[in-house]
Amino acid sequence: MKKNILFVMNNLNCGGAEKALISLLETIDYSRFNVDLFLFKHEGLFLSKVPQQVNLLAEPFGYDYFDMAAKEAVKSCIKQGRFDIAWSRVRAGFIFQNEKNRVRCEQRIWKHLSYSLKRINKRYDVAIGYLEKTPIYFCVDKVNAKKKIGFIHNDYDKLGMDPDIDQKYFDKLDNIVTVSEECASVLKQRFPVYKDKVEVMYNIVSPKVINKMSLNHLNIKYHGVNLVSLGRLHHQKGFELAIEACKNLIDSGYKIKWHVIGEGEERTKLEKLIKANSLEENFILLGLKENPYPYIKKADIYVHPSRFEGKSIAIDEAKILNKPIVVTNFTTVKDQIKDQETGLIVDMTSSSIAEGIKRLLDDDHLRGKLTNNLSNEKLGTESEIEKLYKLFNAG
Repeated sequence: MKKNILFVMNNLNCGGAEKALISLLETIDYSRFNVDLFLFKHEGLFLSKVPQQVNLLAEPFGYDYFDMAAKEAVKSCIKQGRFDIAWSRVRAGFIFQNEKNRVRCEQRIWKHLSYSLKRINKRYDVAIGYLEKTPIYFCVDKVNAKKKIGFIHNDYDKLGMDPDIDQKYFDKLDNIVTVSEECASVLKQRFPVYKDKVEVMYNIVSPKVINKMSLNHLNIKYHGVNLVSLGRLHHQKGFELAIEACKNLIDSGYKIKWHVIGEGEERTKLEKLIKANSLEENFILLGLKENPYPYIKKADIYVHPSRFEGKSIAIDEAKILNKPIVVTNFTTVKDQIKDQETGLIVDMTSSSIAEGIKRLLDDDHLRGKLTNNLSNEKLGTESEIEKLYKLFNAG
């Protein structure tokens, strides 16, 4: 008999965890599992990529009230006679106003948002909160399942969350899955009482799919150096360092065209920085791209200037396409890159990023060595799905 599985996620906007979920859903064996997907919002670049075998559940009533302006939300609740939700939204409004840490804000709001959301009546064999915070909290509080699993897609300590809030939710999970050994080590140190629950499952990437998609035609004609970066326009990703590094390279006489694929809350800030440095023709924010792989394939160097990561899917994709990589020395980087063997690890400063790029541009031998080493690596992780199957069946 097939097992009934539920995945819970915020939305399918363009991010690493969202991309990882789609890859997982494309890999899972539907002859063995019935899969439901619960999204708080039916939106995002990857929504069209959800496999047809997946049953997409309806958006929850009540969530929208916490995703709109307080005055508008309260007015709408009262109009519908939902004074209870109106009061929850008012209390959440105080947290929105006073909690400056956006991550902890989401954690603290859950108890008010939760009041507005109904339980899912269906009983599942396994329910998976596929992202930290709200998806895990919903999975614990609102889903009836024999087994519950929570995914943490980043270095927990770098996320800035309140461990006291997570403690009571982690207590009710059967497994806490994360994406690298370093991330697992952080979780075990932060929550030693749950160290036996922590499991590592790498994000699923398929070299066959990525190489095929990279062959799509891309009309970029530029006779200088092509650099590419992928990531949300967020402080975590360090793109202001990349802009400063680009300015350094231009001032040093290099002809640079640097494309960034991604979208996010820091776009306006980054656009101002680009303009202040007169880099409008050199540093291009492309926004979201359904298929970023032709851009990576056409690049001379892939640059990843992040401040922290769990396990970067973008780095794995650049490795699959055999691109010389310059990456900052965030805590989990050595899970993916061996310095001067499969990439160049540099300090987390704009000048170090620029010097790393210069070094690769000026050293044909080193560039060739990195590319050759990557071509000999086994980079596919499709077999990681077997780890999830074992968790489904354990206990």
